[in-house]
Amino acid sequence: MLETIKEFASEFFVTGDPLILGAQISIALAMVAIVFVLTYFKKWRWLWTEWLTSVDHKKIGIMYIICSILMLFRGGVDALLMRVQLAAPQLEFLHPDHYNAIFTTHGVIMILFMAMPLMFGLFNIVVPLQIGARDVAFPFLNSLSFWMFFAGAMLFNLSFIIGGSPDAGWLAYPPLSELSGSPGVGQDFYIWGIQISGVGSLASGINFVVTILKMRAPGMKLMKMPMFSWSVLASSVTIMFAFPILTVTLFLLFLDRYLGAHFFTVDGGGNPMMYLNLIWMWGHPEVYIVVLPAFGIFSEVVATFSKKKIFGYKSMVFALMSISFFSFFTWAHHFFTMGSGANVNAFFAVTTMIIAIPTGVKVFNWLFTMYRGKLSFPTPMMWTIAFIPCFVVGGMTGVMLSVAPADFQFHNSYFLIAHFHQVLIGGVVFGFFAGLYYWWPKMFGFKLHEGLGKWAFWFWNIGFYVCFMPQYALGLMGMTRRFNAYDFDMGWQPLNVVSTVGAFLMGIAFIFQVWQIAHSIRFMKKETTGDNWGQGRTLEWSIPSPAPFYNFARTPRVVAQDDWWEKQQRRERGEADPAEVIAADTAPLEPIHMPKNSGIPIIMSGFWFIAGFGFVWDWKWMIILGLGGVIVTMLARSFNFNDDYYVPVEEIERIEAAAARGAN
Repeated sequence: MLETIKEFASEFFVTGDPLILGAQISIALAMVAIVFVLTYFKKWRWLWTEWLTSVDHKKIGIMYIICSILMLFRGGVDALLMRVQLAAPQLEFLHPDHYNAIFTTHGVIMILFMAMPLMFGLFNIVVPLQIGARDVAFPFLNSLSFWMFFAGAMLFNLSFIIGGSPDAGWLAYPPLSELSGSPGVGQDFYIWGIQISGVGSLASGINFVVTILKMRAPGMKLMKMPMFSWSVLASSVTIMFAFPILTVTLFLLFLDRYLGAHFFTVDGGGNPMMYLNLIWMWGHPEVYIVVLPAFGIFSEVVATFSKKKIFGYKSMVFALMSISFFSFFTWAHHFFTMGSGANVNAFFAVTTMIIAIPTGVKVFNWLFTMYRGKLSFPTPMMWTIAFIPCFVVGGMTGVMLSVAPADFQFHNSYFLIAHFHQVLIGGVVFGFFAGLYYWWPKMFGFKLHEGLGKWAFWFWNIGFYVCFMPQYALGLMGMTRRFNAYDFDMGWQPLNVVSTVGAFLMGIAFIFQVWQIAHSIRFMKKETTGDNWGQGRTLEWSIPSPAPFYNFARTPRVVAQDDWWEKQQRRERGEADPAEVIAADTAPLEPIHMPKNSGIPIIMSGFWFIAGFGFVWDWKWMIILGLGGVIVTMLARSFNFNDDYYVPVEEIERIEAAAARGAN
């Protein structure tokens, strides 16, 4: 009996690696500390009622952001471990299997479990406020989307300490991801972690498309909508068409592994290239899914801190939507070298070049917005300025990669790694940092410490260039990706050492950001005025900070683009508001219809986690338990008719009066 238990434990838990053992101990201690703090301060009920069961879009957005920051730490540690391994030739810091697992989990975590939740967090916090709505279209589905993402992320990360991490690359190409190449359970953790979180992402995309199209304030026509909301619409439409492809692709891979199907196995009549086509039909739009909202953030920040309307509003809208469209016609440029033929390569080379045009249009629009503007440079604007040269270089190297003959030399080299990170960090991460700093006072009612923010900014930017510029040269020198070791005579060590130093500089930048948040919380100066930057342009700055749970006491009436800014300008000129605006602002308060909190989303997601864990280990009883729980919670939701309430006028008056006193 004891031997059986030992054998099961050795297969179930990851053992034998000191780094993983240290992580396991750290995770256990952190969990014990969290439980102790919640118990000691008697916060379990508060946590359940205020956060875990909340359907308030703002609180859901904050939970997304917290998860994203944790995943940034996890993915960043993976990156540092890889850079240490590559700092010297034939270094034995990480054994090959561990290195393969780390570069696999690094890619998945940074794209799907860091960038995506940070994006959805900003969606949730900003979009309903910008369009004058009191919540998203489907608050229950919004909560379920978050908890599905969270369940999938936890299932994927659990492979780090149980069963073993996937090691077939972040896109899991067959045959490496088939049973013949990955006989362990790591690849099953990959499939089900991404599947469960992907369903949540798809639901979020649908939710925000409906919210933007159907819940805008009276008078806010589409061409009066803020640029960030336009970017969210473009991104969400892309999600709706791209994520079903990912779901089907991973399900087919699951059938290959679980039932012995042969969709992607050559010896069974399948075709691995079909997997590559499908995964990149999702994968390249996914890049634009995360970068489009960053473009919207830059548009908001540039206009605000230039004190000008965004230059070329209509061309910006056209650029965003055309990028969303063309993103589905570029996927084959990821495998120019796979023998698709000259005609196919030429088509995807041209479409890849075409999609660079609307991207370039936006850069010029931002520059012209700043031209002759009354510029100021708080932290959000600094991140925006830093993005422009970084993304220009990333875009130019992308065009180089789009030239099929040249790509035969660049393919799978560190030139590609440098380009990809230049676009994803310089575009997505810098953009989301700008948005996080910009809307932080709207979330919490205080600004982040500017001094520490600038230290983090410079460490991030210097570290970024020190890390990734040498990788372009390494790629041209012949260094390919996925290497865990190289020989002394290759001549790659000096540039790899420089690159590793840059990675650690970015790690120091992250520490500064954590310090900045902690310091700002400790010494925060409350700014309850809604317009925390003093020059806000859109509707979110017209209400107190942080926003009340119902957002707007009265539904605003919109008459112009940048409506809040225009309203302030009219007041400075001594002009009266239009009659419809006055009527909306002076209308008597009415009870506000709001959704009730619900514990069903977190419980249903918990059952999805159980089902996914059962599929990973092929435990039929756990699969039945998990899927049965999902069905029961769905039925519970279907027969729950008491899921809303009205906020009485007296409570609205009390909250608004308290906000007015705080502003004064």
